[in-house]
Amino acid sequence: MATQATTTTGSSPDGDGGGQGNGNAQLGRRPFKRSRSHFADRITADGRDGWPVEAGRYRLAVSRACPWASRAVVSRRLLGLEDAISLAVADPIQDDRSWRFTLDADDRDPVLGIRYLAEAYDARETGYPGGVSVPAIVDVPTKKLVTNDYQQITLDFATEWRALHREGAPDLYPEALRDEMDEVMEDIYRDVNNGVYRAGFASTQQDYEDAYRAVFGRLAALSERLADRRYLMGDTITEADIRLFSTLVRFDAVYHGHFKCNRYKISEDRVLWGYARDLYQTPGFGDTVDFDHIKRHYYLVHTGLNPNGVLPLGPDLSGWLTPHHREELGGRPFGDGTPPGPVPAAEQIPAADRP
Repeated sequence: MATQATTTTGSSPDGDGGGQGNGNAQLGRRPFKRSRSHFADRITADGRDGWPVEAGRYRLAVSRACPWASRAVVSRRLLGLEDAISLAVADPIQDDRSWRFTLDADDRDPVLGIRYLAEAYDARETGYPGGVSVPAIVDVPTKKLVTNDYQQITLDFATEWRALHREGAPDLYPEALRDEMDEVMEDIYRDVNNGVYRAGFASTQQDYEDAYRAVFGRLAALSERLADRRYLMGDTITEADIRLFSTLVRFDAVYHGHFKCNRYKISEDRVLWGYARDLYQTPGFGDTVDFDHIKRHYYLVHTGLNPNGVLPLGPDLSGWLTPHHREELGGRPFGDGTPPGPVPAAEQIPAADRP
């Protein structure tokens, strides 16, 4: 996942898995801190960092378990970039080299020809000492990592990749709303996206309680904000909704129990549960979510939190498909645009892994 929790393990901001021995067994035993993305080059329309936007040149490596990577998957689908940038999906279970392509034939990514995402990191920087994280964009011709800057990747999809957007793609980062959006997204990142990890990987009671209170304080504020507006920024879906959804969709299945964020479930907050279901049932959101990958990754990779590797059977997922009634607030999910088309056959979530 996105950036490394530098004082926990060695591969991702979850502090999960790979690259540095038994780091997962140390989760919760040392203070949790998330580091910045090490490779922050940008792929832009003018190619100013040496990486111009170009259809077919790049491959987006993700894990469907990872909330940070799922942002990029949702954005790519909403904007219709499936033909412009291909998708590599890693196994949700890592080994000591982190993310691996064991879901593909011969345990190799069929486009890059590599077994581990770490190989693309090594091609970019020999001896790179940090963790191997997703989302990551790889340059296909050279097999080198371009960027693992999860905060910027989706913003660039929305702005720098416009020439390759599908007809009818929504504006996910409207210029007139950016100042307010940036504040909203920073609050969500600090207290919700990252907050659940600070609670789950806390090494002291005080650290846990501080994070727990921040999580539920922010959720309460978001519930109030969404009580009379359909989406975070008003009538249409934006990047802010993608970022909040990535945590809400995992909350009851993982964060409530595994990360001890158990004041209440999202399904027990009328507003947030309606909002989350509204997004889940919107093309581009729920059709990218694999609950099996999510559960197996968190419960089986975080051995420091779940040493016996017991995988919970619940929760019941059928509620995700029940009526949400959020349409009563009005709004136009895609603004002046249109919904994305069907999910490409190769990227469809197995029926067993969804409600």
